[in-house]
Amino acid sequence: MLKNYFKIALAVLKRRKFFTFISLFGISFTLTILMVVTALADKMISPDYPDYKRERSLYIERIEIKNSKEGWMNSSNVSVYFLEHYVATLKNLQKMAITSGSKSSNAYVNNKKLVIGYQYTNADYWNVLEYKFLEGKAFSQKEIDNAELVAVISKETKEAYFGDEKFVVGKFISADNINYRVIGVVENVSETVRNFNGDMYLPYSIAKENRNNTDVMGAYNAVLLAKSKADIPKLEKEFKQMIKKVPIPKDFDKLYCNADPFFTSVSRRIGGDSTNGAVAKVIILAGGFILLFLLLPTINLVNINITRIMERSSEIGVRKAFGASSKTLVYQFIVENMILTFLGGFIGIILSLIVIALINESDFLSNMRLTMNFAVLFYSFLACVFFGLISGVYPAWRMSKLNVVKALKA
Repeated sequence: MLKNYFKIALAVLKRRKFFTFISLFGISFTLTILMVVTALADKMISPDYPDYKRERSLYIERIEIKNSKEGWMNSSNVSVYFLEHYVATLKNLQKMAITSGSKSSNAYVNNKKLVIGYQYTNADYWNVLEYKFLEGKAFSQKEIDNAELVAVISKETKEAYFGDEKFVVGKFISADNINYRVIGVVENVSETVRNFNGDMYLPYSIAKENRNNTDVMGAYNAVLLAKSKADIPKLEKEFKQMIKKVPIPKDFDKLYCNADPFFTSVSRRIGGDSTNGAVAKVIILAGGFILLFLLLPTINLVNINITRIMERSSEIGVRKAFGASSKTLVYQFIVENMILTFLGGFIGIILSLIVIALINESDFLSNMRLTMNFAVLFYSFLACVFFGLISGVYPAWRMSKLNVVKALKA
């Protein structure tokens, strides 16, 4: 029986080429968009080079002070003073990576201007983040204490500044008329790994900021590394207790700062504030968007299927007249729809692979390499099959209710 349904379905799909094309386009296009969007989201949320220790890391990005009576509020990144005098005292903290926001400098190579993005880091930055060194090594605490003009550069910077030179450790790179001795070259980092991608990394002791300034607001971020994943709740609790003891600047009466798990730090930036991580809000919005995105083509498919099935009312009338039950006809049309869904899903997978390859080839975001997430692919395909089934059930039910006489007259 199923074999006959399959043969009939293929014959119908070949006969109604326009409807078949529209249906396949809707299914494959939906799956392609879904896969590309989830590949982008997966790239931004999942652990990625060099930030592999997210399960036992907390992220500090913003500090906020308020005058609740007057309605004043200041917000910025945190200062090195705040990190070294308060955060570094936490007992459940194993290591802390400190990094400044990205800055830019100008270099000139063969009379051409080269913009080099750089950031200042501490020594433990290289122990918390897992950069891949292609040459040399990271700067140590000794080099930071001595405020040495040393630099770790990316592979991309090496190629742009030094050209074809095979080894560059020990050579000097000049940016904004300052000569830095290159001591290491690391693999490029994707722009999607925010805060950690840069062209050049320098010791934070050579930054122009006044290290004796006791302000809690500054230009730095931090990653707090716990000894284990189980210690993360303890570290969070300890951080919250510590924040209550930080002196609040004059003219203000509230101070907020959060050490968040990675996803919470992302959701707080997207839809939250200093007191609300907005995790549930972001998940609901993302889920609602995906549901709506799948529901719209499903409704279109229902309409197309109704039109396609009603055009076959005479065929349905003949089959009913010769004894075919409504149940048999419903199964037949659902099988036809599922075959269409599977074909559309297969085409969607091929298109997804092509689009992802084109995005990677175009270098849409520097050093970003998207990959197909097969778990997401599996669930997306299941979702398409589910909605494909739904889009076939209602037209099949409408068809089963057709009166034989009216169907034969159609």
